[in-house]
Amino acid sequence: MKAQGKVHKYGDNVDTDVIIPARHLNTADHKELASHCMEDIDADFVNKVKAGDIMVGGENFGCGSSREHAPIAIKASGIDCVIAKTFARIFYRNSINIGLPILECPEASEKIENGDEVTVDFDTGVITNETKGETYQALPFPDFIKDIMAKGGLMNSLKA
Repeated sequence: MKAQGKVHKYGDNVDTDVIIPARHLNTADHKELASHCMEDIDADFVNKVKAGDIMVGGENFGCGSSREHAPIAIKASGIDCVIAKTFARIFYRNSINIGLPILECPEASEKIENGDEVTVDFDTGVITNETKGETYQALPFPDFIKDIMAKGGLMNSLKA
């Protein structure tokens, strides 16, 4: 399983209220959530993001409330993978639950810049910055998580 796309980069402590502001939580429609993704820190994100793009954050990405709306909004916006130095544990678990691939890789988080073209190999954990010609090593997912991701999330995996 691989992802390749343009990077949208953010800093440390990007919380779930910034990923999807609470004022938009009155809908369960994934496309509606995606239309408000990141709007409080990057008002133009929804106009720039393309299917297959990659989001990069710093430390403690996804901190804040435990709502699944945040990874749903990111995934529904077209983002294929989130890379960060570290993730808030509940965001990490919610991402797996909904089938949004995430990788912790401090070196990639530091060196990748906004707009870089990046390829991620989920089987090996290798992140390649095509723009800079650099590679970074993240821990690959264990097979059971790869299976959950391949099936689109935990509920789909359990149904299969």
